[in-house]
Amino acid sequence: MNISDSIKKLGIGVDKPVLDKGTSSKSTEKTSTSATPASKDNVTLSAASVQMQSIEAGIASSEVFDTHKVDEIKSAIARGDFTVDTGKVADGLLQTVKDLIHSKKG
Repeated sequence: MNISDSIKKLGIGVDKPVLDKGTSSKSTEKTSTSATPASKDNVTLSAASVQMQSIEAGIASSEVFDTHKVDEIKSAIARGDFTVDTGKVADGLLQTVKDLIHSKKG
């Protein structure tokens, strides 16, 4: 099953045959997802949900990485000046493996 089949089953954006008023001939009409709901439902979020939303908003607004440092590295690669400290990489990998081993034991 692909997405198109699921959409067709739901009747979203699919040409549907409808009867014209007063006649028996059929015409096609495009269904719309922007219809106004017949009833108004109220939704109340739990305190935990509200807290999660505020945390997510804070994470989204803060930078995950230093863009200035990334730009410096890009420039160094473009110039051919970028070098990798293999010892530092190896130390980091070993530390990660040690952490994983210790977390499995505990």
